[in-house]
Amino acid sequence: MKNLVILGGGYGGMRILHRLLPNQLPADVNITLVDKNPYHCLKTEYYALAAGTISDHHIRVTFPEHPNLHYKYGEVTSVDLDNKQILFQDGEPLLYDELVIGLGCEDKYHNVPGAEEHSCSIQTIDQSRKASQLLNNLPAGATVGIVGAGLSGVELASELRESRTDLKVKLFDRGSIILSAFPERLSRYVQSWFEENGVDIINGANVTKVEENTIYNHDEPVHCDAIVWTAGIQPSRIVRELPVEKDVQGRVVLSLHHHLPQDENVFVVGDCASLPHAPSAQLAEAQAEQIVQVLTARWKNEPLPESFPPFKLKGILGSLGKKHGFGLVGERALTGRVARLLKSGILWMYKYHNG
Repeated sequence: MKNLVILGGGYGGMRILHRLLPNQLPADVNITLVDKNPYHCLKTEYYALAAGTISDHHIRVTFPEHPNLHYKYGEVTSVDLDNKQILFQDGEPLLYDELVIGLGCEDKYHNVPGAEEHSCSIQTIDQSRKASQLLNNLPAGATVGIVGAGLSGVELASELRESRTDLKVKLFDRGSIILSAFPERLSRYVQSWFEENGVDIINGANVTKVEENTIYNHDEPVHCDAIVWTAGIQPSRIVRELPVEKDVQGRVVLSLHHHLPQDENVFVVGDCASLPHAPSAQLAEAQAEQIVQVLTARWKNEPLPESFPPFKLKGILGSLGKKHGFGLVGERALTGRVARLLKSGILWMYKYHNG
């Protein structure tokens, strides 16, 4: 029996499972999914969990079941490429014949002193739970500082503003206008929403240091009763430590067929892979579809695809609380209730089709 090991039950890992099961998996191949949690987590909704507007079970999806699918739950410490094994904090190593690494990302602190020690994160479900406890236990009138005004920071700030109107929310943004990578119409819409709803946007921010309850912006102290870091991501530590070629963001450089150039049995999917788009759930799923094509062709002793079509991403959607949103669908900019309803509908469809 061959053993396909999938490290990480995120969006890429789940898409591979759902495409292989129940009918695409040969009888002589076992799959072992390795994850810290016994369920798939909807990472795109961690901001709402942290803000206290949804409960834990709303962002958990049950893993699929199959006679040839097995699970191992634990903390991975490293991947031994030479000996084809996964090492764990506790327990015996796990051997693989083929491996898909989909371990996701971690916060990137940009060497800002104290940032990791004195801020909380929403990168994992455990971290989001801790952030929720901290934020929702704050007294009335407390100040929350959110460092980083990308999609996660914007959604967290808006959701927190609606769930805790008694709090003061400060959003630190490096740009001259929020979400500067988006079309100007969307940026101005989001900036106006925050201004109308009493969120303090600090544009042109440069966080130089973080201490307990204090953010230093251009070396000037700003008191915050709680600090959340959403200012960038990097591949997981395990991937950063792999002795393989990486791009300038630290993501693994891959072959046409999404495996290591020097090892055709090791694939990398999602946030850890060097791809021509910014990391996203959509991108991980699109890449997973192509990895499945490669695996099934190999198992059938068929020629591998000579090329793949470019990834077709449908767009990006963000929420501003429960009633408003923004996004790009194709080339079309959407704002207001339509964008928010569309995002809610996509989330419902994902949960429906995945368990």
